[in-house]
Amino acid sequence: MTTTSPVTARPLPSLPSVYRSRASVELKEFFRQRESVVFTLMLPVLLLVVFGAVLDYDLGNGVTFTQYFMAGIIAAGILGASLQNMAISIATERSDGTLKSLAGTPMPRSAYFVGKVVQVLAVTLAIIVVLLLIGVVFYGIELPSGTDWLTFAWVAVLGAAACTLLGIALSSLAKNGRSASATVTPFALLLQFISGVFFQFSEIPTWMQTVAAFFPLKWMAQGLRSVFLPDVMAASEPAGSWELGRTALVLGVWCIAGLLLCVATFRWQDRER
Repeated sequence: MTTTSPVTARPLPSLPSVYRSRASVELKEFFRQRESVVFTLMLPVLLLVVFGAVLDYDLGNGVTFTQYFMAGIIAAGILGASLQNMAISIATERSDGTLKSLAGTPMPRSAYFVGKVVQVLAVTLAIIVVLLLIGVVFYGIELPSGTDWLTFAWVAVLGAAACTLLGIALSSLAKNGRSASATVTPFALLLQFISGVFFQFSEIPTWMQTVAAFFPLKWMAQGLRSVFLPDVMAASEPAGSWELGRTALVLGVWCIAGLLLCVATFRWQDRER
C-alpha cells in the first residue's frame, strides 16, 4: 500500500518582506517609465537651469534670484514627486485594472501604500540631491549648515507626507487614468505660480498670497527659504519672519486632513465599473 506524504504548506512571507518587495516593484516601475522620470525628475532640473541662466539678478542683501529660486524649485520638485506623481499614477493604475487586481491578491493592501511612500521618498531625495548639486556647481549656491539641515529635513519630510496624502486623495477626482494628468497638472501649476516658486512671494498680489497660504506648497517654499537665505531676508516675507512654527503646524494639519480625505475617497476601481 502506497502512502503519500502530507503536503507542507509554504509559510507566508513576513510583512516587512512584503513591504520591501512592493517598494522594489514601485521603484522599478517608476524608473522604467521614461515619461515619469522626465516629467517628475528632470523638469525641476530644467527649470533651475533655465531660470538660473535668464533671471540671475540681485534681490538685495547679497541674494541672487537663483538663490531665492532654489528653495521654490526644491519645494516644487517635492510637489511633483508626491502630489502630482501619486495622483496621476494611482488614477492610471485604477483605470487599467491594476488596483483591482492587487486588491484581489493575498498581499496586504497596506503594502501598496508603503510601496508608494517609499517611491515618493526615493524620488524626492533624488530631486533634492540633483538640484543641490547643480546649484552648488553652476550657480554658487551655499549649502545649509548646522541646524539648517534639520530645518531642511523636517520641512521636506512633512511637505512630502502632506502632498503624498493629498495626491492619493486627488487620484479619486479623476474620472479615469486618461483624465488624471489634465485634472492634476493645472492645479499643481497654479499652486506653483501663486506660492512663490517662480516669483518673489512678496511681489505676488495679496489675495493670491492669501489663497496660497491655504495649501502646503507656500509653506514648504517659505520654510526652505529660511534655509537658503540670510535671516535679513525674513523681513520681506508677509509676516516679517520665516514663521517656522506655523509652517510645521500647517503642514501637520494637511497631513491629518490628507489622511482623512484618503480614507473617505480612495477607490480600488473606476466609478463606471
